[in-house]
Amino acid sequence: MAMSTTEIEKALKDLRLSGMVATLEARALQVASHEMDFIEALGWLVQDELDRRRSRLLERRFALSGLSERKFLKDLDWSYNPKVPKRDCLELGALKFIEAKEDVLLIGQPGTAKSHVAKALALLAVDRGYKVMYREAHELVGEIIEARELGEIRKYRMQLRSAELLVIDDLFLRRLPSGAGDELADVLMSRYEKQSTIVTSNRPFDDWAKLLGDVVVVAPLLDRLMHHGHLLKFEGKSWRLKEAATRLAKRGSNA
Repeated sequence: MAMSTTEIEKALKDLRLSGMVATLEARALQVASHEMDFIEALGWLVQDELDRRRSRLLERRFALSGLSERKFLKDLDWSYNPKVPKRDCLELGALKFIEAKEDVLLIGQPGTAKSHVAKALALLAVDRGYKVMYREAHELVGEIIEARELGEIRKYRMQLRSAELLVIDDLFLRRLPSGAGDELADVLMSRYEKQSTIVTSNRPFDDWAKLLGDVVVVAPLLDRLMHHGHLLKFEGKSWRLKEAATRLAKRGSNA
């Protein structure tokens, strides 16, 4: 006995084929109106299911990454700040540095799009299927301290090491607590030549040893980062000031 549309939808739900359920009626109408035959419609239903699953998988990966917003390289107004290393940023967008297990250091003045570029690269990596972990530096330090206090530091270190791309954003934006320099150095050393890390900071690279607080440990670490790393310097005008001026102009025109 032939199944009704309602029964087919129920069966598809039981099979967890929500992508097919969502487009079943539309595909059935296309067959009924002779816009496509049954086999063609079935093929599109299967593709609908694959598209839905891929979309959900990407959403799950995005949520697990720790990213709170989607940033894109194409959204940057490169002409506004020609001193920003556009060519190098776009080349990093190919994500070859992840395959090569290389690190990326984005250093420069506040508001020059370091975090935007780092988040955009992280999002590209999520979409490409890489395991990504994004943290602002103070959040990362806080999680390490908490894991140590709870006796879960080994588990958390494994989580950090397993990320194919780790983004540490805004390093030195806030003063590091005592011992944080050693913890961060351990994270970076454990990932060296094994996984890729992006670090953004508004402090000059030459100041890092002093800011991390342990020259003995930090000197070889920084040497390693530069050995297999991409150092991009961000200079020029602040995009934040531009955006603020744009908002003020809009408010003035609406007044």
